Amino acid sequence: MHIALTAHDAKKELMVQFCIAYCGILSRHSLCGTGTTGKMVSEATGLKLQRFLSGPQGGDQQIAARISCDEIDLLLFFRDPLNPQSNEPSALNLLRLCDMHNIPVATNIATAEVLIHGLERGDLDWRDFVKP
Repeated sequence: MHIALTAHDAKKELMVQFCIAYCGILSRHSLCGTGTTGKMVSEATGLKLQRFLSGPQGGDQQIAARISCDEIDLLLFFRDPLNPQSNEPSALNLLRLCDMHNIPVATNIATAEVLIHGLERGDLDWRDFVKP
């Protein structure tokens, strides 16, 4: 599975802690992420991931393009609902594309935990059969 990781500034440390906790599962998959989030996760966990630009500099659009081409199977996007973001339109576009392409997405740690356990059990294997 191809998993994309991104997080708003206030949620980056939570993403790092999540990836530390589930490093064993995540290490068996192909990972990519936006610049700062990807760097922080990689440095803290040793996980290898393809890093894109930072979100506001176009990293969100790079992930969106991969979603549009069915190159992402799962998006973990820890959002900060309390603080307005300068790149909010691109963040909403990510969510819209996930809906259009039936990509499971977690915007908070509770949903991410459900998805990561489902990934481990094979609940997301259906993605392999529906890809064009």
